[in-house]
Amino acid sequence: MSETDVEIVEGGEGLATGSSAPKAPDLSLEQAIGAKIRQERKRLDITGAELAAAAEISPSMLSKIENGQISPSLSTLNMVARALNQPISALFTGYEERRDCSFVKANQGVSIERRGTKAGHHYQLLGHSLGEGIVVEPFLITLTEEAKPYASFRHSGVELIYMLTGKVAYRHADRTYPLEPGDTLFFDAEAPHGPEELIELPMTYLSIIIYPKD
Repeated sequence: MSETDVEIVEGGEGLATGSSAPKAPDLSLEQAIGAKIRQERKRLDITGAELAAAAEISPSMLSKIENGQISPSLSTLNMVARALNQPISALFTGYEERRDCSFVKANQGVSIERRGTKAGHHYQLLGHSLGEGIVVEPFLITLTEEAKPYASFRHSGVELIYMLTGKVAYRHADRTYPLEPGDTLFFDAEAPHGPEELIELPMTYLSIIIYPKD
């Protein structure tokens, strides 16, 4: 089986993709509540003993709650929530967290004004990032017959380009790469980059930019 093939995971419970991303944790309600309490306690920079005292429960009970080892009563959770200065509903957010998805119909992406727009580079935003920590910007970029070469784009993060139509000599730092439909270029976006020679127009490519959220 090749690296790109999917494999049945042990026990036949599902399929694994080719990605090396760690498996998302499948938390029980008790574990999700415990993780949320621990997160809020650390955010407040207080010890387990201090939170237990404020909630009027024993440190050992708090430890079991945080580790998801017991199913606490609503009255106990209410006391812990009050000690954290949080509504009791906030303790359930980790379990009820919504896993969002962005869906854009064909030709309905949002047109974005970017530095290359004046040079005939048209940007269509295909979605938006929904998580924390990083920003992901997927663009469909079209270069028309009026487009001009521009190889001086620079920004933080990394960028992936997947060619769809047309041909281009794409520069990154001190090298130039000939790209045609089906080719992929993945690079550090802090180095100067951009289409240096427009070989066949019109041209379209998918650009995915990923950078840390401020």
